[in-house]
Amino acid sequence: MPEENLMRMIQLAEEFFDAKNDPLQISVDEQTMARLREIHPNTISEIRNEQGPIAWVLVIPTSVELMRQFIDKTIHEGDLLKETTDSSDYEAVYLCSALVLPEYRGKGLAKQLCTAAIHSIGEKHSIKYLFYWAFSSEGTNLARSVAKEFGLPLLSRVE
Repeated sequence: MPEENLMRMIQLAEEFFDAKNDPLQISVDEQTMARLREIHPNTISEIRNEQGPIAWVLVIPTSVELMRQFIDKTIHEGDLLKETTDSSDYEAVYLCSALVLPEYRGKGLAKQLCTAAIHSIGEKHSIKYLFYWAFSSEGTNLARSVAKEFGLPLLSRVE
């Protein structure tokens, strides 16, 4: 079964984020993925093996204004995605989500994907901030590590 990891990744995402039952989160489907790629081709990154994806990261470059609205809880993820235009001058990157299959954790794969995506976005945009929505200590540690790598301020939305 060549894509058995894909089903595991989908199940992992549903169990952890439960986005289908939380209107504040982005539910990643084909339409959402197309919208993300319009913003920048490296918003979605993955590492695969012969069974499919083993690590997956989603980042959203956006404006400082939208970042501040998100951090201040005046908009949610769906609004952030909808209001970010593909013609924006991106100065902030939202570290939206990272998933790694359990047997591949602790190898730096999520950080590798995040840093590659931010480097790519930074080729045409002057990134000044990173931000995230704290869901887990692992996610917080990843966000801090990526921010340290780039020497950028890291802001967090806290529920």
